[in-house]
Amino acid sequence: MLPTLRLLILLLLAVPLIALAAFGPGLLWLALVYLAVVAGLTVTDALLTAQPRQIEVERLHDPQLSLGAENLVTVLLANATPRPVAFTLRDEHPHEFPADTRFLSGTIPPYDVCEARYHLRPLRRGDYRFGAVVVRYRGPLGAIVRQVRYPLASTVKVYPNVLELKKYDLLARKGLLHELGLRVSRVRGPGGEFERLRDYTADDEFRRINWKATARRGKPITTEYATERSQHVICVLDCGRLMAPPVGELMRLDYAVNTALMLSYVAGLRGDHVGLLAFADEVRAYVAPRRGKPQFQILLETLYNLQPEPVEADHGAALGYLAQRQRRRSLIVLFTDLATPEAAEPLVRHLSRLARHHLPLCVTVSDPFVSSAAGQPVATGSDLYRRVVAEELLADRRALLDRLQRAGVLVVDVPADRLSAGVVNTYLRLKAQGKL
Repeated sequence: MLPTLRLLILLLLAVPLIALAAFGPGLLWLALVYLAVVAGLTVTDALLTAQPRQIEVERLHDPQLSLGAENLVTVLLANATPRPVAFTLRDEHPHEFPADTRFLSGTIPPYDVCEARYHLRPLRRGDYRFGAVVVRYRGPLGAIVRQVRYPLASTVKVYPNVLELKKYDLLARKGLLHELGLRVSRVRGPGGEFERLRDYTADDEFRRINWKATARRGKPITTEYATERSQHVICVLDCGRLMAPPVGELMRLDYAVNTALMLSYVAGLRGDHVGLLAFADEVRAYVAPRRGKPQFQILLETLYNLQPEPVEADHGAALGYLAQRQRRRSLIVLFTDLATPEAAEPLVRHLSRLARHHLPLCVTVSDPFVSSAAGQPVATGSDLYRRVVAEELLADRRALLDRLQRAGVLVVDVPADRLSAGVVNTYLRLKAQGKL
């Protein structure tokens, strides 16, 4: 128990009486009576204050927290006394995570429950640990404060941004996917999977006429096809040193993991087989392409603790490993970063070879600082130097991307905040055009 400011002021009021007792002995007895009253007030307040066992505390949050998202954490407090309890609490969340508040306050009604809420924003994936919940609450007379530590230690996993997947489902049901930057376009005609029969129009191809249906209905009927399902999409993640530098709050690899998860989720909803390969100087993880919800959970468990390594990525070993195990034509989505043209020369060569049997898509995160520096006005010699260097870096990057495109490799190079939308839109476009 701790004294409140009110109790300290009451005790300080006895000091003048004790000091004046030197001039009047009767004041000493008055001071002693006053202190006895204050002591009785304190003891009464301690007896009326709720006992720790009368306040129950529970912490609620998602089993998996989402990387880079605002994750809700709720602390429930139950009051088993007939008096309201005003409290202030501090939750010992993982210190690596920034929270939107440090202390939470409120009042628990008699025989009722109160919810205290805050948000955590994890900036790294992996395993972390919550500690205790420390609660302070005042006595009904305001003389003391009781501090109780509730042992609610627990472990939690930080996954890629699964909250974004829930948002995708919600917006998809409402037909509002454009709020995520997604353009859902469906091109009817190409592909080989039956979609429906409809009346023939002058723009239809003659070979699309369904003669049996035409004979039954007595008028020209066209067979309409949808893009084929059960195609293969494999995300290949570079976990080398170039994916470790941060872009804003998160690492490049974190953005790649979030995007790979979103792409796998969207492709799985469309009936495609999704797979994964992660590599650095050698292959770190491989998940053969399959479809269904169990496959998505396997990908999620593989991705949640995937970390960059301080080594040079070996693209040739990774793509060669994949080529041996994936014979069927697939969309190979490589998440990587581009260094100098000389260092990226092997990547261009390996992707060009891969394009003979598969459809490779190279995904990179453009650096906003370089783009910003290239467009800054020049006021000093240092500004001129930074701008020239930034423009040279952008020119080398554009030349390298152009070379990949000429070799038959598709390219997505967008800022980090538009990476998921850019990659998913490219997948949907390729799917609609029947290029997979």
